[in-house]
Amino acid sequence: MDERGESAGRPEPRSAGALAKRRVPLPWPADRNFRILALDGGGIRGIFSAAVLGGLEERYLGGASVAGFFDLIAGTSTGGIIALGLAAGYCGADLRRLYVERGCEIFPPEGPGFLGRVGRRLTAMRRYRHYSYDQEGLAAILRELLGNQTFGAARNRLCIPSFEGEHGEVFIFKTPHHPDFKKDHRESMVKVGLATSAAPSYFRPVRDAGYTFVDGGVWANNPIMIALVEALTSFQVGREQIRILSIGCGDSPYHVSGAKISRGGMWHWRDIINAAMRLQAQNALGQARLLVGPERTIRIDMPRDCPPIELDDWRAAVELLPAFAENAVSAFDPAQAAMFFSIPAMPYAPIPMLA
Repeated sequence: MDERGESAGRPEPRSAGALAKRRVPLPWPADRNFRILALDGGGIRGIFSAAVLGGLEERYLGGASVAGFFDLIAGTSTGGIIALGLAAGYCGADLRRLYVERGCEIFPPEGPGFLGRVGRRLTAMRRYRHYSYDQEGLAAILRELLGNQTFGAARNRLCIPSFEGEHGEVFIFKTPHHPDFKKDHRESMVKVGLATSAAPSYFRPVRDAGYTFVDGGVWANNPIMIALVEALTSFQVGREQIRILSIGCGDSPYHVSGAKISRGGMWHWRDIINAAMRLQAQNALGQARLLVGPERTIRIDMPRDCPPIELDDWRAAVELLPAFAENAVSAFDPAQAAMFFSIPAMPYAPIPMLA
């Protein structure tokens, strides 16, 4: 790699290694459900997801980590960082504390009051021409959190999506939980966390080994279908055995009105990515419910009456989201909780990889 983090050669696209035949699924006990945790992207609004997980741990698990009760965890962007933290041995409460106390190092807040609002508008305007934040703040926290752990050392099966910009392809980092997955186990957890969370206009893309990684939320902000397809193709599980807990970070309805209708043009449609991400999340959730059943696909998300919170507004997120998370945990049906937390997941052992 050169001093800019670029590889001297251009690697093959990820799709070059795609299987030419159907994957052979591994055995799975017929009397064991397969439990999935799917975590949406959403920037600093990940405070909500981490706080929900911490609240579920306190209410149902005596403070033990939720990670020990899921057979597969998928997370995008901030959800990917939470997934990595869980698989590295932290609990939801640890990650909630990290987001609340250290999130300001990732997204340095503007001051309060009128001057703060002006500062936030200037920051938003800068995004039209430059990256808003130095990714080193996030990288430093990930290095403290994850150290030198490799992705293959994760204590849970993981699927973490990113977008690869050299070849313009989707890219999913997968732990070695199936013999077909031989490429990602040596990657550092820190790199995977940066690759899934390099949000366009907020952070510079991650250049590594000839690839260019951009936030996985571009195409899979809700990774629920990634996880469901992974379960059905990698293991001998029936759809009736699958239980999914999907946690969102909230979003605002996207209205096509005003200048979008009367004038059109790229300027007035500049925020269309917000609609694309929202609709992908809705569609993925709907597909999962059709395949598995709504009674087995549980969604926890922020209520519609929550004020809009930008992806980088740490101050508003800290002020509002812990209380919304507490309410969501209080409203969680104990019968649904029993679907996920009645017995621990079977221990996960990575499949040995060739050196």
